[in-house]
Amino acid sequence: MELEEIQMTLKEALCELGVQDDTLSEEEKNQLDRNGFCLLPKILNTVQVKQMIDMLQYLFDKEQIGQPGYPIVCFDMQNKSDVFDICITHPRLLAGISHVLKDNFRLYGIHSWPKPPGHGNSPLHIDYGGAPTGYYIVCNSIWMLTDFNQENGCTRIVPGSHRWGISPQEKMKDPKASFPTEILLTGSAGDIVIFNSHVWHGSTLNQSSTPRWSLNSYWRLREGPLEKKSRVRGSLSIEARARLRPPALCLFQ
Repeated sequence: MELEEIQMTLKEALCELGVQDDTLSEEEKNQLDRNGFCLLPKILNTVQVKQMIDMLQYLFDKEQIGQPGYPIVCFDMQNKSDVFDICITHPRLLAGISHVLKDNFRLYGIHSWPKPPGHGNSPLHIDYGGAPTGYYIVCNSIWMLTDFNQENGCTRIVPGSHRWGISPQEKMKDPKASFPTEILLTGSAGDIVIFNSHVWHGSTLNQSSTPRWSLNSYWRLREGPLEKKSRVRGSLSIEARARLRPPALCLFQ
């Protein structure tokens, strides 16, 4: 089935996937507007978490994708296993992405950057620069497959910075340094965080003895500056097209 054959609007697809006006509470929507992120607890159960970690370990061993000195990376896992399908279709996820990107988005793929011991500590950054203040092009979600805590390299974020219209590199001498108002995104395995990718964020150093496992499902405007270069990433294999239902396929158009 070709994506072009899916005769469905995004609004219709979201409705079929269970997204309603009250799928997120008003307070959760306010958190996305005010702080640029929102924690959604207990989206995954323990069985789903284990299945995802097992599949990630298999894929990393099989593909060995990465650069010397950096953690292994695995891209476009929507094409590699159905255990990740919930990262595409969960209604609470989609309601958050829709709130940030205003019902005009597509999936940029499901990816993972595990943080082994001794890795992490990335500079504060935004995922897209140059957009007018209040105009958002990209939105992300972090799927916690292990507990996120201060020791194992959880993500740091600067609440409200998506509304400043400036990047950390323009404001800070050293974006790897801590920022006075930054906080750590802590949570439990099975929680997810939706965050506006224009908010300042970065990983911290994993000082524990075990990997910090997580996934990202990453979203962007359907039409806009990323259109030309994003058609490769976030694409679908023949097998994935056959597996996914039409409402999910619509999220890739």
